[in-house]
Amino acid sequence: MAGFRSLAYQVRDARNDRALRRHSLRRCLERFAPYGHRATWWHLCDRYGIAPEDRGADPLRLVAALEELEDARAVWLEYERQFAARRRREKHDGVRRPEWAWGGSGDAVVRCADPGVRPDGSLGEVLRRLVRALESEPGTACPVCGERELRWPAALSGHGAWAGAWAWDGPVCGGCGIVVPRPALADAALADAVLAHPTAVRPGSVHPAYPASAGAA
Repeated sequence: MAGFRSLAYQVRDARNDRALRRHSLRRCLERFAPYGHRATWWHLCDRYGIAPEDRGADPLRLVAALEELEDARAVWLEYERQFAARRRREKHDGVRRPEWAWGGSGDAVVRCADPGVRPDGSLGEVLRRLVRALESEPGTACPVCGERELRWPAALSGHGAWAGAWAWDGPVCGGCGIVVPRPALADAALADAVLAHPTAVRPGSVHPAYPASAGAA
């Protein structure tokens, strides 16, 4: 199975046809997609003028999208490296605390509850904000946009549903739409997050650029 760097090389390789270069970029998202696969793809398409289903997309646009993805991946890999090194030192010194570093290789580390509602800015900018929050004391607002309106998805029964378990996913931000990682939020913010109405979070199954009958490739 090809790794991220191998797939990135295929995106850049001018000897490949446009369809293969686009397909390789989509496969890069199987290795690293910070918003989740669909939301990350839509984000890149919107920022670089790529039609989500266009198999003949401009290679320059594909490479620009890849560069943004690579920047974000570098940010996250460096965070994981530093976190692992810090935990090794702490364990050596006998310090014990919950293991809340992301363990999913960068996929959906800052998942969007609705793929059509995403933070402003590049993926790298968003992850840098998240990393700063994770390396600081837990806060009371979304670490990405600063919004204080936080809602638990209607499928959950609120903060109490997480009692006794250490989970990454927290409430949904009412501003930028991310599922705020629990380690970035203080206990008071988690407890104060309200239960969303079932219609508050849209399914986001269709990108506005194409009709409901068309699926993502």
